[in-house]
Amino acid sequence: MSKKDTFPFLEIHRALPREVPVPIRVLDYKEIHGDFANGDAGDQAARCIDCGNPYCSWGCPLHNRIPQWLKLVRDGRIEDAATLMHETNPLPEICGRICPQDRLCEGDCTLETGFDAVTIGAIERWTTDEALRRGWRPKLNAQPTGKRVAVVGAGPAGLAVADGLAHAGVQAEVFDRYEEIGGLLTFGIPPFKLDKAIVRTRREVLEGMGVRFRLNTEIGRDVAFSTLIKEYDAVFVGTGAYTFVDGKLPNQEAPGVLPALPFLIANARRAGAQVPRRPWTAESGRRILGLSQAANALPDIVGKRVVVLGGGDTAMDCVRTAIRMDADSVTCVYRRDEANMPGSRREVKYARDEGVQFLFNRQPLEIVTDANGVRGVRVVETALVNDGSGRAKPQVIAGSEQVLDADVVILAFGFRASPPDWCEEFGIARDASGKLIVGANGSLPLQTSHPKVFAGGDAVRGADLVVRAVYDGREAAKSILQKLGVARALFA
Repeated sequence: MSKKDTFPFLEIHRALPREVPVPIRVLDYKEIHGDFANGDAGDQAARCIDCGNPYCSWGCPLHNRIPQWLKLVRDGRIEDAATLMHETNPLPEICGRICPQDRLCEGDCTLETGFDAVTIGAIERWTTDEALRRGWRPKLNAQPTGKRVAVVGAGPAGLAVADGLAHAGVQAEVFDRYEEIGGLLTFGIPPFKLDKAIVRTRREVLEGMGVRFRLNTEIGRDVAFSTLIKEYDAVFVGTGAYTFVDGKLPNQEAPGVLPALPFLIANARRAGAQVPRRPWTAESGRRILGLSQAANALPDIVGKRVVVLGGGDTAMDCVRTAIRMDADSVTCVYRRDEANMPGSRREVKYARDEGVQFLFNRQPLEIVTDANGVRGVRVVETALVNDGSGRAKPQVIAGSEQVLDADVVILAFGFRASPPDWCEEFGIARDASGKLIVGANGSLPLQTSHPKVFAGGDAVRGADLVVRAVYDGREAAKSILQKLGVARALFA
């Protein structure tokens, strides 16, 4: 027996699907990785040593059965692997693309030290794509219960709830103010990270399971929340985090300065997302995003100097989008050092490869303008100081101010939960930051202070990972089924 048979990781090295060369990929918005081919997925899956204590599964917020479905992929049982994936994760093809596997499952892989982690995310993505191409679809075993649940928000949490309810024979009806499902999966995350055809396919899968979508419908405007309380057996709220963190920089309202989300949404509508489009006015921008500038206020940045302020994944989405919009230069400014960036290391690498410059330990102080608009950003150097309270804090270094030249500035300081106005009217408790409070005072997990209303995702956590929103949706479905007295047909 050869080493390849007993210890494949010794002879088969970690390899991702082919990466599109930088000079080509920055010309469009297509995903930058192709598919595995010629048995490569099986070979990569065979690198798993099935270590007995699956650190990868514990490192995944969903606790996916990773070693088990890697073995199925290794054996060529693609449809069985897809079925096992869906038992814990209703959106595996999406998580496989956008999860920061480097600090979740792959970061905890036993082979990460010394041999390189198994390419878990790429295999998850390929397996689901391939199974769907072959005609595989989730099987529903439950009989209709006659129960109905309204889901407010078609983002990852809402989609996960709908999937779980459908598997138990409960009718899920999903309301969303956008014209397509996905929330930020469709309108925020750029297509080079998540092809929007993937989200449309997931919609077809869910509709095939009996999930109903009522799009272009805003609760509180087009349909009263009281109607949902009256007509449905339960309600799930997954309204996300759209309220941008205000850095309160002088002159941040100047033309040429945009919060990150309107920039990404406007570009998705104009160029990359391939989603149905509708007129986007200043009023609708304020209504949906709660922002002072319209979501279609996308500056022409061809040949311009772009500075993005922030260090998370949204900032990485902005800098990589700006590169594709033919900016002359793109600089990411972050107040801490690289090791303390909250964004995925993988995304930082991709951004560097594509020509983004990074400037660390710089605190923005002011947007500098003149009669023609934005001229630059005044920053000051910082040093990280550990005061014992937890994460090191940036401390300003006196006398280190400088002005960075800029024509366009994008603010990517993060986002907070966006609780709808009707929460207060119906006694749905929130904390001081606006996040919905769940699971308090002996209530069910993900149940709010209103007994018929459950919530999850960014509406509860604040801006967080997609995979954690999926987890909340999955767990909220369990709690809703418990409240309704319906047996679960699926779930770990």
